[in-house]
Amino acid sequence: MPSILIIDDNASVGTALEVLFSLHDIDALHALSPEAGLALLEQQPVDLVIQDMNFTEDTTSGEEGEALFQQIRARHPDLPVILLTAWTHLSSAVDLVRAGAADYLAKPWDDRKLLVTVNNLLELSETRRELDRRRDREQRDRTALEARYDLRGAVVADPASERVVNLACQVARSALPVLITGPNGAGKEKIAEIIQANSLVAKGPFVALNCGAIPAELIEAELFGSEAGAYTGANKAREGKFEAADGGTLFLDEIGNLSLGGQMKLLRVLETGRFERLGSNRERQVKVRVVSATNADLPAMIRDGSFREDLYYRLNTVELALPPLAERPGDILPLAERFLSGGKALSSAAATALQRHPWPGNVRELRNVIQRAELLAQGTRIEAADLNLPRAPVAARPTAPSADPDRSRIEAALAHNHGIIAQAAAELGLSRQALYRRMDRHGIPRE
Repeated sequence: MPSILIIDDNASVGTALEVLFSLHDIDALHALSPEAGLALLEQQPVDLVIQDMNFTEDTTSGEEGEALFQQIRARHPDLPVILLTAWTHLSSAVDLVRAGAADYLAKPWDDRKLLVTVNNLLELSETRRELDRRRDREQRDRTALEARYDLRGAVVADPASERVVNLACQVARSALPVLITGPNGAGKEKIAEIIQANSLVAKGPFVALNCGAIPAELIEAELFGSEAGAYTGANKAREGKFEAADGGTLFLDEIGNLSLGGQMKLLRVLETGRFERLGSNRERQVKVRVVSATNADLPAMIRDGSFREDLYYRLNTVELALPPLAERPGDILPLAERFLSGGKALSSAAATALQRHPWPGNVRELRNVIQRAELLAQGTRIEAADLNLPRAPVAARPTAPSADPDRSRIEAALAHNHGIIAQAAAELGLSRQALYRRMDRHGIPRE
């Protein structure tokens, strides 16, 4: 049952409100003075406070109420406070709302309006508490993840990246091939490193090959090695990546760039562990954990005949889909701080600019932006201008109907949000007080 604290020196006011709330399954406590109210707040948790603006007889300035509000706000910054005020103190109440009070109501109050306001604030508080509980739970899960596994210094601050890393750690100890999908620069190689670090071959080599950076005619030699004279320029025999990764992990980035011939040989290695160097008839045996990655649409490549279907299903026994940075915003600022190396800090404006940028280049772009800004920033703080990010497009100005919704739009928003004022106001782009004023203007009841 939700709990409300009423702070008012008038006993009849407290009794009336206690009766009103008890009829609607809300527990009410009453304190006759600011001191008693503050003491009650320290003794037991409440969900909302309703306070008067004056507590001394013949005092009408509202200063006592302002002082009480400031004390509550200092000790309990997230606790919603409703002010009860006479019309003569309306300006003081409005000032306190601007300072963080949840709402104000004039004496004598309207029971229906008060209940609507209270229920909206209680629901909003419960939503905020649930969000806090979820964040605490996610933080505990991340701490447990970091304690249990070697994350290779990865930043895992967003639930989306945490899910991928958690799954990578779970599959790491199997020998199954893993396919990591995601856009360029999102951090696919870091996921591969995490798999290697937590695998049964963690002490073995970790060898990476970007298939997109090697000419098609040389990719097979890079993978499988070559004998002297196998191709023009091959003056001596050399081992390929599979031999170098024997007993460890081979990370094949941009696997979609591998030629069909190379795909066929790769499939054979995955199935048998055997291959021949280019220019040799002698089979070699290796034991390699293969982790591959791509930003390409492999199913589409299968349909157009440029990627083998049997290899695709062999590679993605387990598929890890790493979202772009824009879809894991919780990682942006922790990553930015990780990339800072010269002792400089981000200003609040710079942090806001980083969070608003869409990051088409993902983590790689973020690292480059931070390194450049740290080099160019004149002081000890990096400002938004130092980031040199493209200016966000100016949002179109709302049309008159959007700025001042008519009765039908207000009623539709209230119905869509089940009468919850805070959510309806957000949908309409208004504050709660602005929505209340428009409801009164159109004769829409506050219920």
